[in-house]
Amino acid sequence: MHQAYVERVVDLLDPTGNTLLNMSVEEATQRVESGDAAKVREIDGQFAVWAKRGNIVRMARSIGRPLRYFLAKRAEGPALIIAERMDEIAAWLQKEGFGNQFHPSYTRMVPAHHLVEIALIGCPDPNPIYTRFFAPQRNRLSTNLNEIGAAYIGALAVECDKWLNSLDRREPIGVLFSGGIDSGALFLVLHHLLLQRGESPARLKAFTLSVTDGVASNTDAAQAGRFLNEIDLGLFLEVIEVSRGDLNVAETVRVIEDYKPLDVQSATMALALCRGIRQRYPDWKYLTDGDGGDENLKDYPIEENPELTIRSVLNNTMLYQEGWGVGAIKHSLTYSGGQSRGHIRTFAPARACGFSGFSPYALPNVIDVAEGIPFIELTDWQHDRLYALKGEIVRRGVEAFTGLTMPIFEKRRFQRGTVDDVAFSQIFCQSEADYREMLTASLIV
Repeated sequence: MHQAYVERVVDLLDPTGNTLLNMSVEEATQRVESGDAAKVREIDGQFAVWAKRGNIVRMARSIGRPLRYFLAKRAEGPALIIAERMDEIAAWLQKEGFGNQFHPSYTRMVPAHHLVEIALIGCPDPNPIYTRFFAPQRNRLSTNLNEIGAAYIGALAVECDKWLNSLDRREPIGVLFSGGIDSGALFLVLHHLLLQRGESPARLKAFTLSVTDGVASNTDAAQAGRFLNEIDLGLFLEVIEVSRGDLNVAETVRVIEDYKPLDVQSATMALALCRGIRQRYPDWKYLTDGDGGDENLKDYPIEENPELTIRSVLNNTMLYQEGWGVGAIKHSLTYSGGQSRGHIRTFAPARACGFSGFSPYALPNVIDVAEGIPFIELTDWQHDRLYALKGEIVRRGVEAFTGLTMPIFEKRRFQRGTVDDVAFSQIFCQSEADYREMLTASLIV
């Protein structure tokens, strides 16, 4: 007898994992199913959504939530496994007797801001079709920094207000806080919004990591305290102390399922901070963070990356958010690019510790304003002017929204604000190749 051809989709996603700010999961799913990019763009929030129509599967995500897939071969037809993590895919394949098909490099990541369409038609498997659903208009804002700041922080505040609408007003809110520009602005916006809404700002805590034997003197904890004390909000600071023994790089690689050194470093500190919060507060649920602020305002040291020039950074739409793009030779199907890949450094540690995370700078509506900034006109291709721009824009925007003048400190990465250089080199002595081996060892049994 002829055996019927059966294609199958296996959904391993957490059904509560989306943070949708303007519609239900069902409505978002209908929009993805339609294949209409304009309808998908209207989904506001952090999301990873898929839908099946016939043998066509469509998937879409924002930066704030990862979405992976794997096509397994079965005699009766293909099976598409959809999940957040590689190890979830590997475990399902092993359970179903297809474990020998798995390799981490065979998994695929849906790139943020793209509708991905796959036809389940068996051998040979067709390539996915990518349709961009988010295409911000660049350089549309004036060069007035007051107007830019008000627009940027205003967009951030709108998204944060929608998020607050979705929470029980009794739920506490933690901000992963270093006293830097992004976490500082986010904390002040949330504090102001709670006051405007007539809700208690005592719900807020600014959680800061301190590595007690990290030997650093000018730490994030000191900076965070100075930031909040200068605006008389020091009572909101809570320092989470850990020891160097709590910083487990191999465990971090397993949690984030990636091997890029900067992301491993950042995630190691984030995992230690999240675990410290969880140990102190077993029932805490909501954390928010400033991830995405550097990408939006292009505030990375270009000189440290030999692949970049200021012209490539300023001429390419969302380069820091998306990498070189899905049509580029350097695009990795396994990981996608930019923060679309790297946000796992923030998402995965929070998820591993049972938190619901929210990263408002990474939302399309906030990125949309950032991409409208006329960076070339404002900087004239000068590195120093570009690096100074972020602080000016955010400071002016926060003051326009809250009336507070926020302190601005010299930029440094999260992982560099917890330990000194000697301790840092001892903790993170491995190379990218070492991290890659750790990842493969954690996934291949």
